[in-house]
Amino acid sequence: MFKPRPMQAEILQYTGGKMGISAVPGSGKTHTLSYLAAKIIADGRVNSDQEVLIVTLVNSAVNNFSRRVDDFIQNEFHLLPHVNYRVRTLHGLSRDIVSGRTDLAGLSNRFGIVDERDRELILDAIVSAYLHTHPEFVEFYTDASNGETPVAASSPFWKQLLVSVANSIIRTAKDLQMTPANVREQMDSTNVDLPLLNFGMEVYINYQRALNFRGAVDFDDLIRLALQVLTLDHDYLARLRHRWNYVLEDEAQDSSHLQEEILRTLVGENGNWVRVGDPNQAIYETFTTANPKYLIDFRKEPGVISRDLPNSGRSTQSIIHLANLLIQWTTSEHPEPELQKSLTEPYILPTPPGDPQPNPPDQPETIGLISTKYTPDGEIRAVISSLRRWLPSHSEETVAILVPTNDRGEKYVDALKQAEIPYFEVLKNSQPTRRVAHLLTEILQYLAEPSNPKKLSKLIANLPLPETNKPAEKSYWEDVQKLAADLIIKCAEVEDFLFPLPGEDWLIQQAGESTDHQIIDYLQDLRPNLQKWTTAILLPVDQLILTISVDLFTSPIDLALAHSIAILLEHKARNNPTWRLPEFALELSNIARDKAGISGFSAADTGFNPDDYRGQVIVTTIHKAKGLEWDRVHLTSVSNYDFPAAQPYDEYIGEKWFIRNRLNLQAESVALTKALLTRDISGLFMEEGQATMDARFEYSSERLRLLFVGITRARKELVITWNTGKSPRQEAREALALTALRSLWNAENQ
Repeated sequence: MFKPRPMQAEILQYTGGKMGISAVPGSGKTHTLSYLAAKIIADGRVNSDQEVLIVTLVNSAVNNFSRRVDDFIQNEFHLLPHVNYRVRTLHGLSRDIVSGRTDLAGLSNRFGIVDERDRELILDAIVSAYLHTHPEFVEFYTDASNGETPVAASSPFWKQLLVSVANSIIRTAKDLQMTPANVREQMDSTNVDLPLLNFGMEVYINYQRALNFRGAVDFDDLIRLALQVLTLDHDYLARLRHRWNYVLEDEAQDSSHLQEEILRTLVGENGNWVRVGDPNQAIYETFTTANPKYLIDFRKEPGVISRDLPNSGRSTQSIIHLANLLIQWTTSEHPEPELQKSLTEPYILPTPPGDPQPNPPDQPETIGLISTKYTPDGEIRAVISSLRRWLPSHSEETVAILVPTNDRGEKYVDALKQAEIPYFEVLKNSQPTRRVAHLLTEILQYLAEPSNPKKLSKLIANLPLPETNKPAEKSYWEDVQKLAADLIIKCAEVEDFLFPLPGEDWLIQQAGESTDHQIIDYLQDLRPNLQKWTTAILLPVDQLILTISVDLFTSPIDLALAHSIAILLEHKARNNPTWRLPEFALELSNIARDKAGISGFSAADTGFNPDDYRGQVIVTTIHKAKGLEWDRVHLTSVSNYDFPAAQPYDEYIGEKWFIRNRLNLQAESVALTKALLTRDISGLFMEEGQATMDARFEYSSERLRLLFVGITRARKELVITWNTGKSPRQEAREALALTALRSLWNAENQ
């Protein structure tokens, strides 16, 4: 039975209209929004042909909301589940809208969607061609004043940078609902000739041409076209407004202008719209079109009910106080006035007496704001040493190392391996994702050459072993599997093993040559599945993956992952009709090696729960940690490089050393694109470097919020450290925010 806190109860009194809610970390916003959806249904506020529409940010949240709403509907309101509500990501909702009127979107009924991986591959090819044919572009932006050998146009540094620049230009243009033709018209009418705009124009044209060739759109197109459809067909819009008469929006701090416009159009002037988010956790804004100001401004609109969810039972009062100190220092004492709006009230409050989720007992001594000047390797050694001391007496508690980047996380993983400390890492892809992708890769690589005994041998060596908790049995089966793989290499004609003629079974013949009968039995048990998989290669790739997975996997997590991989490969097949098994195997190999992710698929999609890994060290990025919590958190690399404060001595990830004047080309290109497409002539001729300076403030602002997110992942214990970085030009310093927090903390606790 859900017993709402007083502030939650206020929100649950909502019956209609517009409401904006600011919810602090650990305030139970998902719980509250799910209950509100169930309550709206139970109160009879939707008819049989209507649905409460819940819009959220990522696919994992879709499943989470669906489970919670169903639970409330069944167990608290005793109604049938799965009806009268729909949960969608914004992209999923846009696809629903566009699919209803593909003609107005200019698409066929079977249009495809290019995911982030395909988008990157397309842009990679376009940028490579541009660099080859426009050496003057590289010369124009190359820094030749530092005495170092200039970076050649063929260098991966240039390609990686310009793919990011191209992404930013295209996203900006599409957020402003501008096609390549619109952009060309604007450039011709303003008669501008600027290298970045010329680059952006050519890349955008070629990118859209590549999408049209595939009969596909990207995620930005989906949102743009959804709004276009709603604007053009008023009858269709009216039907959707009737169908979704209540719209509940989660993670509203990450909305873009275009995303907000879709929901605003869908709701209408007098519709029912609840927006929930935390502006202090807006950590996906840099070089995207998202901005927390849209939620902040919405809460100030006339007629909008503004509510807060300030109570959190996640952390001790000391950790809550530290997070509030960061808000306080930022808003009143940050030396850069531009950054004083980076964090906002409400402050986090502990839960009231008698709350079902009371705060953990306070332990101020377990907060460590470490001032030691570590080298990058020294910081890792210090964290590992601390965990060695802590883990033996805390085997029933959870702990995480939070890092700013995947690369840094991999170094901690290596150190944990060497120290023989149990760990689980959630970096680009989770361990289960990579494991499942690796196994399916081996199978596809074999099926691409089913007559190759070496490929079959390699596959057999990678198949899962029978489950056992006994080391001796595990060792035995490892030996059997290895010997079986070695034996298969001797089979000159694989079909003699897979599909033997009567009386000519190659495997039975090996039994007469002193081969261990367990090896023969192992291969005989394996043969039916291999036969089935080999004959299934004529199926579409997604059906092939599902056929294999039913035989391989038993756990719900592995089956869910295999299903997602099947969907991914089916999508790849539609957008790449010439692909065969080798290309699909390569795509899976990139996922297995953590070189590519499954779009919209995170650790949470696999049912990841930190409480399932007590006594193990979780390694993840701060971004991926959002929405999760641990008893103890090591927040690492809190230096002025990863958390700059717009100070003269700060360095910035976006400012590449090989670009003249340390220009941030992404920032410069976005500013020029906006100026061009909004007819801001003065913006087109602003001083070069101004956008770079503005980007420093925007990035520093987001990193303050990222620090806030990192702090609020901790339940009981928090250790923050920093390191000097690896730049040969300048050592990193302790982040200004960390210095300030330590000073305030020490002053209060002396």
